[in-house]
Amino acid sequence: MDGTEGNGGQPGPADRSHRSSVSSVGAREVQLKPKHQPYKLGRQWQELLLRFTDAPDDDVAMDEPSLQFRRNVFFPKRRELQIHDKEVLRLLYEEAKGNVLAARYPCDVEDCEALGALVCRVQLGPYQPGQPTACALREKLDSFLPAHLCKRGHGLFAALRGRGTKAGTGEQGLLNAYRRVKEVAGSESEHEASLSPHYRAYLLKCHELPFYGSAFFHGEIDKPAQGFLHRGGQKPVSVAISLEGVHVIDSREKHVLLGLRFQELSWDHTSPEEEESVLWLEFDGDNEGTPVNKLLKIYSKQAELMSSLIEYCIELSQAAEPATPQESAAGPASAPGSSPPPTQHPQLRRQGSVVCSRIQHLSTIDYVEEGEQIKRVKPKRSTSFFSRQLSLGQGTYAVVQPTESLEQG
Repeated sequence: MDGTEGNGGQPGPADRSHRSSVSSVGAREVQLKPKHQPYKLGRQWQELLLRFTDAPDDDVAMDEPSLQFRRNVFFPKRRELQIHDKEVLRLLYEEAKGNVLAARYPCDVEDCEALGALVCRVQLGPYQPGQPTACALREKLDSFLPAHLCKRGHGLFAALRGRGTKAGTGEQGLLNAYRRVKEVAGSESEHEASLSPHYRAYLLKCHELPFYGSAFFHGEIDKPAQGFLHRGGQKPVSVAISLEGVHVIDSREKHVLLGLRFQELSWDHTSPEEEESVLWLEFDGDNEGTPVNKLLKIYSKQAELMSSLIEYCIELSQAAEPATPQESAAGPASAPGSSPPPTQHPQLRRQGSVVCSRIQHLSTIDYVEEGEQIKRVKPKRSTSFFSRQLSLGQGTYAVVQPTESLEQG
């Protein structure tokens, strides 16, 4: 079970870059609080697996948890850049590298090559022209790039599909990026100390990923109806929750399906006692040009954990950035003659990037407030989902009112 234990979303202080976690079946993880005792938690492990996972009974009975040292989900990225201890940097680098190689952090090919080049520098040393570097990369390619980018085709069908040339192109891209890795001038003599700038460069590149440092949960969503018979089904997803927002990631295709900041969503969850264990995400959208509210249903036994973590992340964000007295509805006041603060433009994304939302691939419930469809899906709920969202006037999410042009039911 990724994230925090489901006890009301109070994971403890957020002043440490690392915290212990326990993990086992299918990379399910629990981030431990300072008061937790790993031995006692291990004694309850089977009970936790039965409650929060869909693992078969035989796997639960045979499973053995392992204690790991992991990045604290609640540690801000800006504070991570202030770390100078080379061992802490190395631990952060190793965890981030593992998440990239396992495709837990979906990355575009260009970013994978840039990150892989830094791994080459750490493991193979500075690039040396004339050395048999290409052979070393080819033999250990899966140590530098995610597995789905390392697949090589063999035989006639692979040749017809051109997969062999595609793999070679990836190796060449990694080699070119390796050549471009810059060396930091200095008189450091220790090998580990000389690697610190490359650890930091790797982390800084990972900070561009909107889901970096997230807690990950497992779930399923409905597939859009396809074909003449409108067959749907469900697809596995990972739900990444961080201090910045929520991302729903396609576990098979390795790309983001939906990314929302907390200001852009409302959420709730239902337990198996009510109906079934589901996390509900509600956000703005349009249906053939008509503004609507979209509701995404995520089936997961970890819905309670996800809901608690979202609530706690919002509380931390609000506590870290309180509104200043000078701010008003018209915006912050500026001193006479002072220049306005520079405008922070959103980071540009590549067209078709794996970190961009693909709402067209989602099966959502589209409705307006008090629409019949939402009543049919949630007959037990008497209040709107909007009761759980970012408060203090910071949210941009708004209720869509019914109009005469929108057909109901």
